[in-house]
Amino acid sequence: MFFSVVIPTYNRKPILAKCLRALEQQRFQGDRVKGYEVIVVDDGSTDGTLDWLRQSQTEFPHVRLFEQNHQGPAIARNLGVQVAEGDIIAFIDSDLVVVEDFLQIHATTLATAMERHGSDRYFTYGQVINTSNFDNPTEAGLKLTDYSRAFFATGNVAIAKHWLEQAGLFDSQFTLYGWEDLELGVRLKHLGLSLVKAPLAIGYHWHPPFSLDQVPALIDQEIQRGRMGVVFYQKHPTWDVKMMIQMTWIHRLLWGLLTLGGRLNERTLAPLLSWLINQNKPQLALEVARLFLNWYTVQAVYASYNQLQKS
Repeated sequence: MFFSVVIPTYNRKPILAKCLRALEQQRFQGDRVKGYEVIVVDDGSTDGTLDWLRQSQTEFPHVRLFEQNHQGPAIARNLGVQVAEGDIIAFIDSDLVVVEDFLQIHATTLATAMERHGSDRYFTYGQVINTSNFDNPTEAGLKLTDYSRAFFATGNVAIAKHWLEQAGLFDSQFTLYGWEDLELGVRLKHLGLSLVKAPLAIGYHWHPPFSLDQVPALIDQEIQRGRMGVVFYQKHPTWDVKMMIQMTWIHRLLWGLLTLGGRLNERTLAPLLSWLINQNKPQLALEVARLFLNWYTVQAVYASYNQLQKS
């Protein structure tokens, strides 16, 4: 197998450096992996990412750099796949720091599944562990909140390139945040592909500790997620997709009750969130904030869907 690791990035230079250094330290056993390349697609960064990468070519010999105007991760990943030389594509995010045998574990798990079943209709999904420890992200332990039921999520996945091409790659309609990978997963499932978990192929997903100044951006992200959820539902109008994007009376009732009809929001909960952060409990504060963040998602889903119905 020859791996092409595809990484879209946008204004993440500090953590991208850690991401790429980890990929340069990959170790291999046996002959499963014939080689690998790291394809970085800069999605219109304004933080000096491009200049820094061009100046750091000797530090990152596996990296091939491509750039585009800011169009979102779906289009960036498509570009990465199109220029990839590998027969296996590994998708990770640019804020993910992987273990040294990351590619080896994906390769071994994928090859074992193919040999056992006599088919290549498989892809592997590694473990993603969230952390806010920038200095030593790999010291984080697995938490209940790290559990994911996603069928196909691009945070840590490896798949044969030809299946991505046969499925039609990512839909370029997903120009905002959310759902482009899960929507592709629906099409891959229709092609008969199955997920094989590779829990030891760990990627440590870094994000800064939660703070109140992040709230406006998080709200905007949830509104985008709601709007893109409707695009997802337009393509696949099923109950499963409705549940995923939270476009059901159940979610409307649940988050309506938990937020008292939106009265528990970023303003009314600000004192509690601030207190939790000052108590060195930013993760708990974020979980509390998810009450109104989910309310924003549901509201955006229904607003976007109603607007679509009118038009």
